[in-house]
Amino acid sequence: MTWLVPLPVIMPLLGAAATLLMFRRPGVQRAISVSVLTATLVVSVVLLVLSADGPLVVAVGGWPVPLGIVLVADQLATLMLVVSAAVTLCVLLYSIGQGGSDGDEEHPLSVYHPTYLILTAGVTNAFLSGDLFNLYVGFEILLAASYVLITLGGTENRIRAGTTYVVVSLLSSVIFLAAIGLIYAATGTLNMAQLVERLDALPDGVRMVLQGMLLLAFGIKAAIFPLSAWLPDSYPTAPAPVTAVFAGLLTKVGVYAIIRTETLLFPGGRVADLLMVAALSTMLVGILGAVAQSDLKRLLSFTLVSHIGYLLFGVGLASRAGIAAAVFYTLHHIIVQTTLFLVAGLIERRGGSTALDRLGGLARTAPLLAVLFFLPALNLAGIPPFSGFLGKLGLIQAGADDGAVLSWMLVAGSALTSLLTLYALARVWNLAFWRSPASPETVPLRSSRLMVTPTAALVVAGVVLTLAAGPLYSLTDTVAEDLLARTPYVEAVLP
Repeated sequence: MTWLVPLPVIMPLLGAAATLLMFRRPGVQRAISVSVLTATLVVSVVLLVLSADGPLVVAVGGWPVPLGIVLVADQLATLMLVVSAAVTLCVLLYSIGQGGSDGDEEHPLSVYHPTYLILTAGVTNAFLSGDLFNLYVGFEILLAASYVLITLGGTENRIRAGTTYVVVSLLSSVIFLAAIGLIYAATGTLNMAQLVERLDALPDGVRMVLQGMLLLAFGIKAAIFPLSAWLPDSYPTAPAPVTAVFAGLLTKVGVYAIIRTETLLFPGGRVADLLMVAALSTMLVGILGAVAQSDLKRLLSFTLVSHIGYLLFGVGLASRAGIAAAVFYTLHHIIVQTTLFLVAGLIERRGGSTALDRLGGLARTAPLLAVLFFLPALNLAGIPPFSGFLGKLGLIQAGADDGAVLSWMLVAGSALTSLLTLYALARVWNLAFWRSPASPETVPLRSSRLMVTPTAALVVAGVVLTLAAGPLYSLTDTVAEDLLARTPYVEAVLP
């Protein structure tokens, strides 16, 4: 069944070509996009089931390993595939519903569907890549598509924010490409399984430089402090569906790359303390920024930055419990953060703004919208028994088991960040939903069922994560064991 492995990359690319050819027929474009992403989700679920027996490996083009490109579908990659496919499908349905509500259903931007599918292909290619250069290609595919999506509409704010986003992304890509060149010069290969052996043979100083360059490139993409200032200024200006998929997936691809390289290529490295300091700084600076915001989208952007620190916390611990909790929290955060940005789009349509001082009374006038915000907000804040609480509890337990001073500082920082997240979201609830309207009511824009339904589906998915937390945590524990062992991955690629 290894022939299934390339399909999550191939199908969106073929779908992008088909939708581009159908640029004069928006109805056909929508049908193709939905069909392609549904098929991608189904294939991803099948790959997740099959990968339980070991990683599935495909040598693209039939070139022998390690000469050609290798795609590897292990349990970490397939878990990310399933969640990302579900999120991209829901966001696509939301965007189609928004187009219908805004009256541009018959005349949408013809480039949207091809670009969105190319973004999906870049994300899936990054998750499946078995060599560093193909990982770089995956990043560039999704970034090229994101440059178009973030500037849709061509408004002044979007062009300005998009310019910042493009410059920062290009800088991280240049650093990543330079690191790839140095790694190839030092080892003669870019295949990750082969690098496991060859990197270990390098002098410690050389390994430290190579590891630091990769972390710098991935840290910019993942928005880790102090490399995160670009995100709160870039994401809120984009349309709601674009902001949602960016918040849910793009930073997580950077986190995924950190998890993959730190466990497979640089295990037990000397940068663990640096990662934990960065994790603590990202948590606290991000959430303090969120508390200071008066705009909902900017507030959520800062919480996005803050909670990347939790993921880095687990990676820095470099223990089985820490990696398992980090993977679990990554899955949780993709779903919940995407949901909140979609809800922010619904709030903007209902209240006419995302400025908190201009909102009010939504719990009375839009009770369903209040529920759609309330549940993921509690989940993100880590209120028991939601999956956010379980993920944070796993990270805190792993930090306590580690016992180092820095680990205990991160435990305290995690608890403080969770409390401040609850405060920030409770403030949103109080101002936007609970109090009386602060300004004369504006005429709300209609939100179609096709906007509300996928948002509700993601809210339900967040609740399902809680109900299925036991089996899912067992799966992420197995993923962590395989990542730290490295042997299953290497033997699958280089039998």
